[in-house]
Amino acid sequence: MGASLGNPCVSFMTAQATASTPAPADAAQRDSFWSRIAQELAAAIGQGLYAPGIKLPSEHQLAAQFGANRHTIRRALAHLGHSGLVRSTQGSGTYVENLAVDLALGKRTRHRQNLAQAGLRGELRVIRRQTVSATSEQALALQLAAGSTLLYLQVVGEGAGQPLHVSERYFPLPRFAQLADIVEATGSITAGFAHHGVSDYMRQESQVSARLPSKEVAQLLGQSATRPVLLVKSLNIDTEHKPIEFACAWFAGDRVTLTVNHHEN
Repeated sequence: MGASLGNPCVSFMTAQATASTPAPADAAQRDSFWSRIAQELAAAIGQGLYAPGIKLPSEHQLAAQFGANRHTIRRALAHLGHSGLVRSTQGSGTYVENLAVDLALGKRTRHRQNLAQAGLRGELRVIRRQTVSATSEQALALQLAAGSTLLYLQVVGEGAGQPLHVSERYFPLPRFAQLADIVEATGSITAGFAHHGVSDYMRQESQVSARLPSKEVAQLLGQSATRPVLLVKSLNIDTEHKPIEFACAWFAGDRVTLTVNHHEN
């Protein structure tokens, strides 16, 4: 990935002959410069000078502010990104991360209701829809024969305009034949179920684990692929205890706190 360093002895002798300050000292100075910039930006964020969700000045503006080149600024911002303080969106800029939203995992987990309780508006945005054949895991969860036809939706769950989770959801067909259209129109799985006669449904099981996201999931969440996410595998059932949805959801670990509610009616 990096350029070849060549012969270290030759490089060192050349540096001695052409510069008054040794190359190692120059490198150390450059390293300390981007680190100092990162520390100053982190301090400004901590002091509230850049509030959560606010876009930072452009690389060009920061370079002028700190008297640095853009490569140094990028290195400082990358460090802040890995620390979870900022996120960079291609073509848009670098933003201060929002504080974590507390989402409940209970018997009646609903995306909009969860965010409403946190004082935020939320929507589900459909990224992909298609008909698929059930894998053994999906068939077992939904109590269907392997290879059964399922509706597959990939959605992004947003809160206050920020991506909070990416999920892959599977529904039995033909029972929920029009669910994708309803979800695309309303941004609500609950509305899609209601259209198909499911007035209420419950979460039967949730399994939570931490792992690194795929490149696609990280991109949809607007975060680095080196930052862990929370993976929640869940199964929803109707009032007759028949499985109606199997889902895998990847939550942005630094934007979301998941609380398991054991006392929900």
